[in-house]
Amino acid sequence: MSVSRRRFLGTGLSLGAAFVAIGCRRLAEEPSGEQSGPPGYGPLLPDPEGVLDLPAGFSYRIFSRTGDTMDDGLLVPGAHDGMAAFPGPGGLTLLVRNHELEADDPAGGPFGAGRELRGALDRSSIYDFECVGGTTNLVYDTSAQRLVRHSLSLVGTVRNCAGGPTPWNTWVSCEESVQRPDAVHDRDHGFNFEVPADSEGVVRPVPLEAMGRFNHEAIAVDAASGVVYQTEDRPDGLFYRFIPDVAGQLAEGGRLQALRIAGLAGVDTSNNDTPTIELGRAYAVEWVDLDDPASPNDDLRDEGRAMGAAVFARGEGLWAAPGEVYFAATTGGANEAGQIFRYRPSTLEGAPGETAAPGALELFVEPNDVEVLDQVDNIAVAPRGGLILCEDGNDGNFVRGVTPSGVVYPFARNAVNASEFAGSVFSPDGTTLFVNIQRPGLTLAITGPWV
Repeated sequence: MSVSRRRFLGTGLSLGAAFVAIGCRRLAEEPSGEQSGPPGYGPLLPDPEGVLDLPAGFSYRIFSRTGDTMDDGLLVPGAHDGMAAFPGPGGLTLLVRNHELEADDPAGGPFGAGRELRGALDRSSIYDFECVGGTTNLVYDTSAQRLVRHSLSLVGTVRNCAGGPTPWNTWVSCEESVQRPDAVHDRDHGFNFEVPADSEGVVRPVPLEAMGRFNHEAIAVDAASGVVYQTEDRPDGLFYRFIPDVAGQLAEGGRLQALRIAGLAGVDTSNNDTPTIELGRAYAVEWVDLDDPASPNDDLRDEGRAMGAAVFARGEGLWAAPGEVYFAATTGGANEAGQIFRYRPSTLEGAPGETAAPGALELFVEPNDVEVLDQVDNIAVAPRGGLILCEDGNDGNFVRGVTPSGVVYPFARNAVNASEFAGSVFSPDGTTLFVNIQRPGLTLAITGPWV
């Protein structure tokens, strides 16, 4: 089921990213892109079951809940978070899902409250023995709308918040933590880990140290160049890129850099207090090298700022498309309700001579109205063009859409509780939107009249 790295390097785009490309071509080809009438699918209707309010014609199915027994005999971990979808055999969809768990949260882990099931795994397959964060892999049949199987795929990590899919059909899971060894933790945390989409068991946990040790949130791969972008969930975080020594082989090492806006060294892009970044304006960018990706003192962002790197207010969701990359700054904007940036890579991204044709950064969305957008978190591309967003706000959370011209509209509302949405992603066939309600830990499949 895996697409070879050789094929990825030869084509610039694997089957695993093909559906994403379809949605983003529409985004590029329809700059006006607006449907007649109000954006979106209409008003949200109250759910009689009290789970998910949706527009007329849409329905949902809950599957893979926290505590369910999986096909490997382990339990579905809690704190469902970032997720990606890949094409599987026979039209099936392969999902890889993060679980944002701390070491002291055994009740939400895969081994049971007393960790009685941990003996089913070899010690070497657990990155840090007392930690229960990681990923699960799921196979879903969109034709029958049913779960085929699910199993543990990565364990022993901490606070696996988001990550991102690669064009060679793997998921890069990110630790949103810079935990050092102590009485509970045996190893350093703050790394990325790679998980094949077609894995049917727990993978050997290999920290991708060259990609940096920091409060990771998400990654996205530019299929044209093989460059990997990364967000940092800190109020003073940076926007990073990783240039692999060997495209498609992240474990082989590479160069870590931070984004600097030309002529605005060290700028705070948040617009929290003073508007410094204009909506819709393209800013030429530069990239500065970071010398110590291992960052034992958690000071990569300090090093970058000293060289003029731009600051982003809690970089979170991140998604790549042909010729553009979108990422969220969760507390950006005058009222800290969130921003979405769009980065257009250089035609020579990461290669010698790129300064002659620099990439460009644009503030794409900043509503400054919590009724429109309240702390955007995970993002993904929608098949109709535009984006689909998960909120992690303060007073009720929505899944929201964004039209190609940047108009935000509501699509779904969490009617269960105040927990955040996470991991929104469409199936490769475009029929199903998957999304998580983080707590109590539900994964939902939403179907309806997509256009």
